[in-house]
Formats: sequence, C-alpha cells, structure tokens
Amino acid sequence: MNRLLVVLACAVALAFTAVITLQLWPLEASVPAANLAGNPKRGAYLARLSGCITCHTAPEAAALSGGSPLTSRFGTFYPPNITPDPETGIGAWTFAQFVAAVRQGVSPAGEPYYPAFPYEFYASLTDQDLADLWSAIQATPPVSRSDQQHDVGFPYNIRNGLKIWRSFFEKPHVYAAQPDRTAAWNRGRYLVFGPAHCAACHTPRNVIGGLPSDMTLAGDPNMLDGGQSPALTSSDLREKGYTVETLVRALRTGIGPDGDAFGGSMAEVVHGSTAYLLDRHLQDMATYLLDTDEP
Repeated sequence: MNRLLVVLACAVALAFTAVITLQLWPLEASVPAANLAGNPKRGAYLARLSGCITCHTAPEAAALSGGSPLTSRFGTFYPPNITPDPETGIGAWTFAQFVAAVRQGVSPAGEPYYPAFPYEFYASLTDQDLADLWSAIQATPPVSRSDQQHDVGFPYNIRNGLKIWRSFFEKPHVYAAQPDRTAAWNRGRYLVFGPAHCAACHTPRNVIGGLPSDMTLAGDPNMLDGGQSPALTSSDLREKGYTVETLVRALRTGIGPDGDAFGGSMAEVVHGSTAYLLDRHLQDMATYLLDTDEP
C-alpha cells in the first residue's frame, strides 16, 4: 500500500512538473516591425500570393471570414475569421500583434499557433509586406462570424506542448540570395519557400509534424483531406512533362501537361491564389522548381 502511494505521489509530482514546464517554456521573442504606411492594393496581392484568401475564405462565404476545415492525420483545423470585425475577427488587434502572429506564430494572448498556419514560411516577409497586408485586411468588410474550435486529439491538443515542438522542429525561412544564380531563379526560390509556402504541403511531415530537410518538396503521401501531394522536385516535374511554359499554365489554370485537372487542395490553391499571380512571378517559381538543385 505504501509503495502504491509513493508511485501515485511520484506520478502527481511528474505531472505537476510537466504542466509548470509547459507553462513556463519560453517562446521566441517577437521582432517588432517598423511603423510603415501600407499599400492595400499590394497587400491584396500578397494576400492572394500567400494563400490568405484561399485558406481563410470558405466557398460562398465573405472574404477572410473563416475557411473550410483542414483535415489531417493530426486532427481537423478550422481557419479563423481574420476580417476586421472587433468581436469575432482581428479588428481589436494591434499591428504589433499582427506581426507577431504572422512572422512568429504567436497569438495576442501569447499562445503558439499550430503549424497548420505556415508562419515558418512567412518569417521572410518584410516589414513593408506586413504593413501592406495589414492595410488590405483593414480595408476588408468586417464580418461577424465566430471561429470553430480545432478538433485535435491527444497529445496534439496540448497547445503548450507546441512550445517544446518549436524548440526542436521549427525552421523559420530566412531568405538569402544565391549569388551564382539568376535573378529569376532567386526570386522563384524566395516565392516557393516564402509567401507561397509550397513546401508546407509538398514536404512529408514526420510523426510529430516536423518537416525533414532532406525530404524538401518530395511530396506528402498523407496530405490534407486523406489525399497526397505530389513531389515538386525538378526530376519529378520533368518526368511528368513539365516545362517552364506548361508549369506556368498549370499554376494559372489547374491543368497539367497531360490535360488532367488538379483536384483537392491544389485546385483550391489555383482558384484562390496562383490564378491571380503575375506572369513573371509564376515564371520565376517555375524557373526555380525546374532547377531545384542548390549550388
């Protein structure tokens, strides 16, 4: 009996220690952005490029008022309302809180966001990018629509556990141009790994959601909606008959070189994002994707 009490006491002590550790585990300090004047027109384009419209707008719903559920093996995530409604959207946020959310993945309450929100890739956005995005969101009509809670099972529902996850698996994208590559290749690399965050869906996540660096753009067999995302490496794309011209056309129309239409999540990406991008940006992305070998 005494031994059982000792075991129970140890278990309680360990649980208490774990809770306190998760509460006190520090998050990376927020990096403030300069207080710049935003350009809402450029911000609206960035919202398309970065997938804000695609993710945060459900079919037949008002822009940015909340997106369709994202179903994964980790649970189902519901993109929130990010219109400037002060009660159910982000209308009560400050610009500094917006910057921390987008670049650091930290909510105004100091909680870490799930990596279903690709803040790791948005870390490369400049202060001007963020000011432009903020001005575009502020110009969006506010919509009163409450967010739905994520449906995530144990242990992924322990949000503070993300603090430890981030310490080991978070890899914020920091852009650095390769001097021996062309300007188009460098721009394409920035777009693919930055705002367009292609690697977020086209790199397989490990058992606890990390993105292995040796599998970048190799495709994910367990992607959202129970489907899979194809590999976007140069060899895979060329094997499927892609050229810069046909890849640009596919990103614009959702039709591959074999005449087959994209389905699932990629169809939504085309419809809400890549169909709106400038030709030169699509050409830059295609240039990089068809030559992904790093120097």
